[in-house]
Amino acid sequence: MASKRTVLVVEDEAAIRDGLCDLLAFHGYAPHAVESGDDGLRRALDGDYGLVLLDVMLPGLSGFDVCRALRAERPDQPILMLTARGSEADVVEGLRAGADDYVTKPFSVSELVARVEALLRRAGRGPGVETVPFACGSWLVDPDARRARSGAIEVALSRREVAMLVLLARERGRIVSRRSLLREVWGMSRVDHIHTRTVDVHMAKLRRKLEAAPIETVRGEGYRLAE
Repeated sequence: MASKRTVLVVEDEAAIRDGLCDLLAFHGYAPHAVESGDDGLRRALDGDYGLVLLDVMLPGLSGFDVCRALRAERPDQPILMLTARGSEADVVEGLRAGADDYVTKPFSVSELVARVEALLRRAGRGPGVETVPFACGSWLVDPDARRARSGAIEVALSRREVAMLVLLARERGRIVSRRSLLREVWGMSRVDHIHTRTVDVHMAKLRRKLEAAPIETVRGEGYRLAE
């Protein structure tokens, strides 16, 4: 089975681990499971997984530690954190560690499957992914290749940077709020009470890459790609 359909499940509770694997297999994925954070990080770095489903409370390395280390080595690896810790501080810590999405227990089967599918779609590993090149000022952005070109200059883009640009281009001329970016790019569903500079940090990095790109800051509201 293609690597985009493989999921590494890192969960220490046997009943939950087995249930997740059965659920994923039923929906056409190929699950691989480990029990500890150390084994999870090792397997994630040695293998090629479409998604890593990662619990926070693990023996050995915590899920946050695994996420940070994996994100440093594999910047484009989709990571979905799954945990009973659902406070705002934990959600923010998970996002800062590099998680793409954060689901709290107990969760519904349909919600988890929808989150997995949405995350893979945003990552370019699922159906319905937009791959048509588009203009961003003088830059031509190629989502499929994750690159942007302006004249003789070409820069590489991360998966998240591409997702940000795709959303801004889709809403060209309109304001895209930070909350919309958290929902669409980071995959968060509960963003009303979360205050984080994650979006601003990533946007600043993107602007440094795409010098003179017409990405405007609308103070107190969000960002806009100029017409």
